[in-house]
Amino acid sequence: MPDTTTLSAARIIRAYFVISGIYTLAASIIWGINTLFLLGAGLSLMQVFIANAVFTGSMALFEVPTGAVADTSGRRVSFLLSVAVLFIGTIAYVAIPLAGGGLLAFCLVSILLGLGYTFYSGATEAWLVDALKALGHGEPIDRVLARGQLVSSAAMLVGTIAGGLVGSVNLAFPYVIRCLLLLIAFVIGFSTMQDVGFNARAAARWDFGREMRRTAAESITFGWRSEGPRLAILAGAMQAVFFEWSYHAWQPYFLGLIGSDAAWITGTIAAAIAVAMMAGNWLVDRLTAYCGRRTTLLVGAASVFSVAAVGVGLAQSFWLAVALYLVAATSLSVFQPVRQGYLHIVVPPAHRATVLSFASLVSSFGSMAGQAGLGWLAARRSLALGYVVGGALTALAIPLLFSLRRLGGLPDQVLGKVGRFSQCPGLTTPEGAPIVAQA
Repeated sequence: MPDTTTLSAARIIRAYFVISGIYTLAASIIWGINTLFLLGAGLSLMQVFIANAVFTGSMALFEVPTGAVADTSGRRVSFLLSVAVLFIGTIAYVAIPLAGGGLLAFCLVSILLGLGYTFYSGATEAWLVDALKALGHGEPIDRVLARGQLVSSAAMLVGTIAGGLVGSVNLAFPYVIRCLLLLIAFVIGFSTMQDVGFNARAAARWDFGREMRRTAAESITFGWRSEGPRLAILAGAMQAVFFEWSYHAWQPYFLGLIGSDAAWITGTIAAAIAVAMMAGNWLVDRLTAYCGRRTTLLVGAASVFSVAAVGVGLAQSFWLAVALYLVAATSLSVFQPVRQGYLHIVVPPAHRATVLSFASLVSSFGSMAGQAGLGWLAARRSLALGYVVGGALTALAIPLLFSLRRLGGLPDQVLGKVGRFSQCPGLTTPEGAPIVAQA
């Protein structure tokens, strides 16, 4: 274990913000030009969709195994693996057109990139929460996570704009910048991410696979068979069914409403969405000061999200549709860190990273189903109907959240002391034992 006397909660939080910001900046700098890069590399539009689908599928495939790595070898190891794999994958991505590669090569590298992202999923948050609890930090974790997402949203805004500007000179340049940013993230992560409050379980090389399988099986069982985590995971998946599809669909939908194909309009809306998400993260910090129960915030945010999403499809005006979509993005950015805060409280440290990866896995499957189903509906009928149906589906999260509220207990209390262990009334492990969590 590292010497905690040289550490402070403020230092851990600052490191988390810096790591999250640089990592998101590195990821987002190619988002605005990736499709153009693939088309320029000789892929057809359908082949671009296939390569992206392979990437999404690989993330779903690797979520739990890579979460088990974080729960066995340590959170820092998982983060550094993420950065290293993404660095190699990005170089390979740029090299494919130079080597004359096609769809198969891009699919193989997409699998590698999906693996890299899943090493990051859950590990960095788990590192933050473990360290803060070990150091006795008393602030609700929801607020810290919301500020972290605020930093990430700002980095995403900068990254997408900068990537578009640099990509207008040469489409390969944003990928080169990404590699440089990943190198910086690796150095910072290596020097600042000490596994405080978590003991990595050393295993012989021939036992590592078995250890991973055991950890993954226990964590999935804990996350799924325990009622509180299961309800929180499913509620988040209901949002994922709609939002990923909606983010791809708003560009043609909004441009159709305004009767224009001007690129500056979509760029402006993309920037507004990023700002709306930052506003939602900022609101969590304010709302948790007055609201004592997480489920109150979750039910409120989920209700606003559903109503606004349906309203986007019913709106006949470009301005109204855009405004409602921004409201939906803001409410989702309130919902996500509060749900993550609940999961961090109710899941024991030994299984935290893997259960968070399992939650991402369930959301990924929901997202894939939503993109396929709502995409088919929009193609057969209209984009507006896709928004109405998708928004209505997100309302299924509300009864799940009311069931979560009935469980009550310490995890539902926003203003608990982080370092204090308490029994959580009404929440039990799959074997029926009371959950002991850190509030």
